[in-house]
Amino acid sequence: MKRTFFLLLTALVLFASTQPATAQKFQPKTIQFKGAPEYSDQELLAAAGLNMGTVLDFAEMKGHSQKLMDTGLFENVGFKFDGVDLVYTLVPTTNLYPVRLENLPLAPGKELDAALHQRFPLYHGKVPAEGGLTEQVRQALEDMLAAKGIKATVAAVPFTDQKLMQVTAMSYAITAPPVRVGEIHLEGVSPEMQAKVKHVADRAMKTDYSTENAADNIERKIALLYTDEGYVTVKVHAERSGNPIAGSEAVEIPFNVTVEEGRLYKLGSIHLPSGELLTLAEINKIAAVGSNSVEKQSVKGGVTLRTALLSITGQYKSKGYMDCVVTPHPQYDEASGIVNYTFEVQPGPVYTMGKLTIQNSADDLRAAMWAAWKMPTGAVFSESAIQTYYSSQGNTPLGRTFASANCKYTLAKDLETHTVDVTLRLGKKQ
Repeated sequence: MKRTFFLLLTALVLFASTQPATAQKFQPKTIQFKGAPEYSDQELLAAAGLNMGTVLDFAEMKGHSQKLMDTGLFENVGFKFDGVDLVYTLVPTTNLYPVRLENLPLAPGKELDAALHQRFPLYHGKVPAEGGLTEQVRQALEDMLAAKGIKATVAAVPFTDQKLMQVTAMSYAITAPPVRVGEIHLEGVSPEMQAKVKHVADRAMKTDYSTENAADNIERKIALLYTDEGYVTVKVHAERSGNPIAGSEAVEIPFNVTVEEGRLYKLGSIHLPSGELLTLAEINKIAAVGSNSVEKQSVKGGVTLRTALLSITGQYKSKGYMDCVVTPHPQYDEASGIVNYTFEVQPGPVYTMGKLTIQNSADDLRAAMWAAWKMPTGAVFSESAIQTYYSSQGNTPLGRTFASANCKYTLAKDLETHTVDVTLRLGKKQ
């Protein structure tokens, strides 16, 4: 939205001087701010470059107003001087976004916010999509990295939440040099698991670093290995260790990982609540678990459990439950070393097919793809039907085209209408 700037100067005193009013000097008794209670007068004075008792002319009053406008935090800034009080009227912008660190080796939170607030009085954890404050924060983050020995270029771009399909934050990212996960130091790993865990850790090294998710990703990968091996009560904690290492090719972020393995369990039975879409017999068939099959489930029971989870979730999603969440609740039999599971299913709403878009195809191919599409608007949505669509055309011209192409699709869920828009795209097969 285009911001406007308006000024009003009213002098209620007479001056004998013949010089133009804009060149006259005034000393306001008070300087006040109205319309932006989220900012204190002290913060606004500092941001505007004003001090109480300052002598000002009209141009200077206007200049201090412009400083506030330049922050990008206000849609309008106006001022009025009546010979006694200088009053600034502010209209804050409604489009402010929290700061999100994409790959910066800095700790987000209160300490960082306090440091930025100390530099920029109007910074309260949020910045506009554009404006001086957004740029000031970007420059400050570069300075903070430089203080850690990291010479980097930081860019600020809007971050779009893929579920909500709207901008939810301003993301600050290092564009150069690359930032990667560095060396991972392991603690608490038994000799029996040492080689396997080190293999997972080595694969995590050199991957792109994420400020928000790097530690969680490392924990998840190592915990998944353990649960697949039968250590279903394992606890994994990953945290950054030491300072970032600025190498010749990339900045590497070292981690320390602590593992509490727990005991080894065998998988027993899996139960669903009664009345759900899938029966226990179906789960057992999918997961190869039977009432007498406990002894057949060695330490690989975690793989079976994961297979059952994926299959059950897929079954629900094939019936339109795109937000389905399946949560396994374990029950441990310590005496026998067996863990049984009860699955809790939260299906959510049923989604239907929305709009179909076919990109980058010639008219005749697009027409053939439209004709072969079997999920009309309003039908219960099934993601697996898209995969079937691409794979079931057989030895037809369309099937041969699909076989020679890289078949892709993207989904856009509407959380209000519970519809899913589908975009099909054919790419060149590598």
